[in-house]
Parts: sequence; C-alpha cells; structure tokens
Amino acid sequence: MDSYKYKHDNYDKVVQVQLDSAMPWIGMYIAAASALCSLAMILDAFRGLRSRRFWLPCKYFSLNAFSLTLLAVAMKLPVDFTSNTLGINDKLARTSSLVFMSTAMCNFMTSLGSMENTDIVLNLSALGILVITVAGNVCIHIAQMRSIFGLQEISAEQIGSIVLMLLLLVILCSSALMVPTAKRYIESGYQEMHKRVSNEKVDWGKFSIDELRVVVRRYWVMAETGSAQFVVGRSLTCVASGGMCLLMALTMLQALIRMPLVYRSLSVNYTVSSYYKWSINWIFVIQSIGVAFGSVAPLLRWFIAVQFKSLKPRHKSFKEEFKVETYWTQRLVDWRDSPLRLQIRHQECRKLVHDAKRLLLNFCIAVQIVIVRASKLVLLISAPCVNGMLSCFHRIKKLKACDSLESRTGTELDFSHYGLLLEGEPGLPDKILTNICNEADKLIQKGKKKQPKNVIKLLQRSVNFNGVREFDRGEIGSLHTQELPNCWSLPVVTLTSIAISLPNIDNHKIKQLVRGVSEGLSFVKLIEKTLDTNGELESLRNTADVIWVEVELYKKWQDKDLQVASPNGKTHKEMLQNLSSTAEKTVRDFINGRDDVVMQNPLNWPVKVIAANSMYRITQTMLLAHKDDDQLTDEQLFELLSIMISEIIAACLTNLARVITLKCHRNAIKEREESIRQAALLLGESEEILEILQQRDIPNLDPEKSADIEEWRAYIEASTSASGNHTARPQSNGEHVSDDEPEG
Repeated sequence: MDSYKYKHDNYDKVVQVQLDSAMPWIGMYIAAASALCSLAMILDAFRGLRSRRFWLPCKYFSLNAFSLTLLAVAMKLPVDFTSNTLGINDKLARTSSLVFMSTAMCNFMTSLGSMENTDIVLNLSALGILVITVAGNVCIHIAQMRSIFGLQEISAEQIGSIVLMLLLLVILCSSALMVPTAKRYIESGYQEMHKRVSNEKVDWGKFSIDELRVVVRRYWVMAETGSAQFVVGRSLTCVASGGMCLLMALTMLQALIRMPLVYRSLSVNYTVSSYYKWSINWIFVIQSIGVAFGSVAPLLRWFIAVQFKSLKPRHKSFKEEFKVETYWTQRLVDWRDSPLRLQIRHQECRKLVHDAKRLLLNFCIAVQIVIVRASKLVLLISAPCVNGMLSCFHRIKKLKACDSLESRTGTELDFSHYGLLLEGEPGLPDKILTNICNEADKLIQKGKKKQPKNVIKLLQRSVNFNGVREFDRGEIGSLHTQELPNCWSLPVVTLTSIAISLPNIDNHKIKQLVRGVSEGLSFVKLIEKTLDTNGELESLRNTADVIWVEVELYKKWQDKDLQVASPNGKTHKEMLQNLSSTAEKTVRDFINGRDDVVMQNPLNWPVKVIAANSMYRITQTMLLAHKDDDQLTDEQLFELLSIMISEIIAACLTNLARVITLKCHRNAIKEREESIRQAALLLGESEEILEILQQRDIPNLDPEKSADIEEWRAYIEASTSASGNHTARPQSNGEHVSDDEPEG
C-alpha cells in the first residue's frame, strides 16, 4: 500500500514537472501579445505626433475584438491561480500587467468616437467582462495569499491598480454615453457651417487657385475639429483618464522602488519563484515599455484639454465652472423619459417597471454628473500648472498662424470661426489651429510634388476647346436607331488608338502621347465618377477603362495590334477605313444577332460593341473631314489628333475646381476627412493645370451642364453657328489644313 502511494505521488510530481516545463514558453506568448499591444500604441503615438495631431487619434490600437483578444492573453498572469508569485520579479510582473491594462484602456478612449452605437455597446461589454474578470481574480488571489510569509503589505499596488482600472471602465462608459449626442451636435454644426461656406463657393469657369486653397483649408478645419475622435480627445473624461494614467505610471515606478526594499526588510532573497521562470522578466520589461510609451497619448490628450480650458474667460462663478452640459446626460434622459418597449398588460406591473427604470436611470444620471464634475475639478486643478509651464516657453512671442493663410488681398485669414465646438467649449487654441492649417498646406505641397508633367505638355499643345466638337459629326449615320451618348474618356481613348495606328509615326512621339493621355485620363475618370452621380454613363466609363488597358500596355484595340495592323505602305486614310469597317462589322453583327428588349438600349451593350461604335463614328468623322485633302501627311494627322485629344481633356479638366469643392464636402462622417485629404492632394497635383486653363476662354456654361460633353458640343456648335467664323487648325509644320466644318 505504501509502495503504491509512493509511486502515485511520484507519478504526480513527474507529470507536474512536465507541465511546468512549458510555462516559460507560455510566458513568452504573454510577452508577445503585450509587445503587439505596445507596438500598436507606439505607432498611434508616432502617427499623431508626426502629423502634429496632438489628440493622437486611434488607428492601430482601437477598442475592437483583435485588441481585446491580445489584452486577454496579456492578462493571463494576473488571473493565474496556479503559479506561486512570491518573488520580487513575479510581484512586479503582476503589477505591471494591471498597470498595462489600465494604460491600454486610456488609449482606447478616442476610438469610441469612430465606432457606431452598436459597436460601442458590444466592445464595451467585452471590455467590461475582461476587466471584471481580472479584478475578481486578483482580489481572490490577494485574499487567499494575504497571510503567507507576512507579505500582505506588498499587494497595495495591485489593489490600487484594480481600483483605478474599475474607475477607468466607468469613465469609458461615461464617454460612450456622451459620444452619440456629441456627434449629432457636431454634425448639426457642420451642416450649418457648410451652408454658410457654400454661399461663398468657387464658381465654375471663374475659379482662382487661391480661392480653392481657402476652400480646402476651411473644410479641413471643419473636418478636423469635427472629427469624433478629436471631440472625445478634448473632452473632460480624457482629462480624467490622462490623470489616472499618470497615477498608474507613478504606481508602477513606486512599486519598482518599494518592493525590493520590502523583500529586503523581510529577509526574503529570491527574485523569481513562479513556474514562468526566466520569461517573467520578459513580461515585466515589455509591459513596462508599453506603459511608458502608452502613457504618451493619454497625457497629450490631457494637455490638449487643458489648453482648451486656458482659453475660457476667468473669474467664472463656481456654478458656471461646474455646470454639466446637456450632451453628457441627454442620452440617459432620453432613455428615462421614453416609454417602455415591454408589452405588460397589467397596469400596476407596468407602472412598477417604469418607476424602477426611472429610478435606475436617475441614479446613472447622478453618477454621470459626479464623473463630469470630478473631471472638471481635475481640469481646474491642472490648468494653472500647465499654463505656468507654457508661459515659461512662450514669453518671447506669441504663436502666429501659419504663413500660408493669406486671403486674396494678401491679408491673414482667420479660420478659427470654422472650428466645430461643443456646448461650453472655448475657441480653438492658436497652436492647434496652426497645426491643422499646416497639415492642409503640407497635403497641398505633397500633391504639388506629383504634378503630371506629361499631361501638362499635352495641354500646352492646344489653345481652345474645338476638339470637343470636331471628334464626332452629326452627319455620320447611326448604326442603331438609338445613338449612344458620349462621355469624356471614351473619345480620348478612341482617338489615341487611332493616333497609334497611323503609319510612319516616330515611336517616341507615340510614347509621349500615351504617357500624356494616361495621366490625363486619371483626372478625367475622377471627374466623371464624381460628377456622374446617377451613374448613367458608367457603362461608357467601364468601356474606356477596359480598352485603355489594352491600348496603353499592348498597343492593341479589340485584340488587334494597332502598329502591326498598320504596316508601312498603307496610307492613313486606308488605316482609318480599315478601323471603321472592322468597328462597323462588330456593331452590325451584334445588332443583327440580338432582338431582346434589354439590348435595345445601347448603354447595355457589351464593352466590345460600345468601343466599336465609338471607333466607327470617330473614324468616319476623320474620313469625312479630310476626304478632299490629299496632301495631309501622317505626321500632320497625328498632330491634329493629338491637339484634338488635348482639347477634349482640357475641356473636361475645367471641372477640376468643382470636383475639388465637392470632395471637400461629404455627408458621411467616416468619409469626410479622407475626402478632404484627397481634395487637398488633387489641388496640389492640378495647380499648374488650373493655371493653364485660367488663360483660356472657358464657355459660360451652367456648372451642372459643364460635366456633360454633349452640353459642351451643343454650346460650341451654337456659338460657331452664331459667329459664322471659319477657322483653320494649324499643323505641326506651321501650315494649315482647312476643315470642312467651321471651328469656333
């Protein structure tokens, strides 16, 4: 019997030793999860500091399922009951885990602003379960281990960390209750501001680059100050969380100093006693680094909120100072006053449930008011300290607004009244406004470095917009009872295909044309997509996209090599006729083979047929325009086609100013900032293009019609008919080729 017991006990020890041998690697798994969280917090801090957005919006470390899963892994040490954590490093690692969790929660604060209401509820619920689980396990562990070796005193940091962690959870919930109401308030302010700015919008055809810069800056200030993450980042609860984050970091530092002293006084000389062995040091070091760098974001947000506070008028009464704005409690009040959704027939029971609901929500409102006023107290105490530090650094001169903020008359513009603020918030601090404006200017300059040189050279080859009328003539018979409309990009692609197919053209000229058209089409497609809000011409744009890939990369059209199909010896007229015949056959074969109702609408035709119809009409137009001109050389026709392409692209690009202003305004909050960023980059990229277009006589079209190439054609045709002028287009060698149709 004794032998059996000995073997059984020995077997248990062997199994336990085998299991414990893997614990250091589990510790490294905890360290790896902590490292990922730390890296995400560092990246957010670096990204915010680099762009001088000192409220440090969350991008990489947000409150979501991935981050919560990593945190759950990183918190394995505090919830582990199986390990004896009596060594110095063990205790420090447990404390660092709790402080690390609190630091992560502080970093989550602004991410609440970028989430939908449902996501906030789900993610906060998951975070609450994790925090309560960690707190419960730590409390149980402390209670069970309180009398061992007389070491109960060294649990003070863990108890303090748990209290602050639970308070942070309450503050996060408080912020979450404020976010939906604050978003509505800011959105209402944005729409009102947009109406005011829209009255000063840039007119099509009369645009000024300086005016466009001002428009971009105005909307950029509106978007940045109205950003939900910035609204949360400068809120009172961020002040409280920043102060608590500082307390947690100091707790960590205090534990690092105090615990070795306590162990020395107790004559305990071991440093590591848990089964995690050497990996416990990795956990402690990595989480300590995470606490150090993770504290940057909460402290900077606290600093931003204090800066806002410093702008408030002084000598306010106690009542005014601690007034709780309505957006903090509005959501709870709405819930309290709303009728019950439960279908309870018994009136007394319904009344009892309703009263219980009101009592609970009144308690929540009271708690919310306490949190807000406590945060105001922290802010009130912090403001003089920060102001004192700032005055030491800024006594020489006051910060000035960015130098580039100049109006049309050269005077400095004030963009502060375009900032979107909540009830009770003062104006924007000069430093923050300057950084916001500088960021817009940097985006414009970044775009300016990417100006499309090839399309600029192409645009300089033309002086007017006559090519919009010349590429397609009304005399050309239609292949179908219902003719396809025109878009901007498809004629450009078709004309370029024809130019490439011409014989006896220098390859360098062809490459230069293709590069210019490629850059021009990127702008043309953006304009078409932005202004064709109904998507009526989407099939034409898709056709242009598909055909252009083939033309640009392979010099092919409809799977036929354009340059091989045009060998030396054939004239350009023969090549035009060959392309026209091929295109006509493609369209007629399709029409004759289809009798369904859907395909009766040409916009529903396949890409191949739409492209063939465009090729047929344009080649027939070229043949008709030059049927009696036997002296026209291949080089001259190539030059004429290049100029025509340039004029069509130029006419389309006159809509750039309108596209930029439209991109500055987006109804969807999530898309707003990115859309304005694209507008600023687009303005920088197109500055030289806009300067070229400003020198031309732009038709006086309605802005809504200016996006339609058919409206341009009709306007130019009417203007030409009214003037009765017949002009000749210059050739590349300085001679002139008379067109059959007069130009305007």
